[in-house]
Amino acid sequence: MFLETWQLDPLTVVVLVVAALLYGGGIVALGRRGERWPLLPTLGFYLLGLGSFAVVNLGFLGVYSGELRWAFTTRIALLLFAVPGLISLGLPITLARRVLGGLPRKVMDAVLDSRLVRLFGNAVFAPLFALGAFLVFLTPIAGNLRGSPIAQALITVLVPAVGILMVLPIIEQTTQRTSFFITVEFFLVFVELVIDAIPGILLRLNNSILDHVAPVLGALPPWFPSRLHDQHLSGDFLWFIAEIADIPVLFVLFLRWQRVDRKEARTLDDLSDEETEALMQQHLRARSH
Repeated sequence: MFLETWQLDPLTVVVLVVAALLYGGGIVALGRRGERWPLLPTLGFYLLGLGSFAVVNLGFLGVYSGELRWAFTTRIALLLFAVPGLISLGLPITLARRVLGGLPRKVMDAVLDSRLVRLFGNAVFAPLFALGAFLVFLTPIAGNLRGSPIAQALITVLVPAVGILMVLPIIEQTTQRTSFFITVEFFLVFVELVIDAIPGILLRLNNSILDHVAPVLGALPPWFPSRLHDQHLSGDFLWFIAEIADIPVLFVLFLRWQRVDRKEARTLDDLSDEETEALMQQHLRARSH
């Protein structure tokens, strides 16, 4: 039933085709220069990244996103966390930097260095945004979004776009971080493990219908859950996905902290005795003030 349910969503197909052509065009451009793009990122982008995007929107979750609460919330959680993470395995920013030059490269670098992108890529922003977005599932707004074709279309494009903005700066290191800042981010992700669970737990434990949507009318499949069971399943899946999604981020932040820490250690080792003494005096003066 789950694997046999599919739909043709034109917007999803357009996004898939555009993304596939842009990524493939970058690989071809590198090939014309005599450079090779690794196979693993390519497979990661097409099979895992675009593949997961297609399965979420064209498969069961996309088909029943308007009728089932758990399909709706699970679809949004996967588009926000899982799909962007899998797309980032293709290293699209790295590919674009190797391909682009001149004005297009300057524009891309300016966008990546903009306040908006740095805000979305900050570990403080991600848990707060996820919490705010998931708390909507506890209100009648969720029911209105679920029943609106326009909202469903916007979710298809905007939710993964926001997820990519939050994931790519961490995966591809588009912003410079000190080891101290990464350590702070590392502990904030641990806090996120607790914060992201709150909406899912509230959905699971609440025995009243929070979105106020009436029961689905007409003939229903025998497996179709009741409204309350549907809401409880929504909380279960939301809680599970929100917790699992933080584990890869913790792993990447740990690897990033190791690299930055080694780089900073080498920088300090290269300082002369006079430069080290001057740096220590500057630090002591700053502490005294």
